[in-house]
Amino acid sequence: MNAAVDEVPGQAEVFPSSLWHLECTLCGACCAAPDISTLQKPLGVPCKHLDSSCWCAIYAARPQVCRGYTPDWVCGEVAPLPTLAERVQRYLEIYGLERPARKLSTSASVGSEG
Repeated sequence: MNAAVDEVPGQAEVFPSSLWHLECTLCGACCAAPDISTLQKPLGVPCKHLDSSCWCAIYAARPQVCRGYTPDWVCGEVAPLPTLAERVQRYLEIYGLERPARKLSTSASVGSEG
């Protein structure tokens, strides 16, 4: 029996392609993390049509770019995270698109120079 397979870039192992195709987890990450030029949606910003339950408010009339999205292993990786913000951050990390978060140094105090 010959199963369809996909090779993972950078790895010698071969996995059945069925491992890469999943049902939608309704996590909302695909509607919030990537930029979607058709909707003028920038990277890391939730789509204006994504409601608080991570449902698409225009699902029946969604654009082709959304219709063409196929859930894959990334969905399985981000879906268990508890918040949309965490799911978006992980999605961006996986694809190397994360923007470095600005952090204040806790060891430095304002006005404590020299």
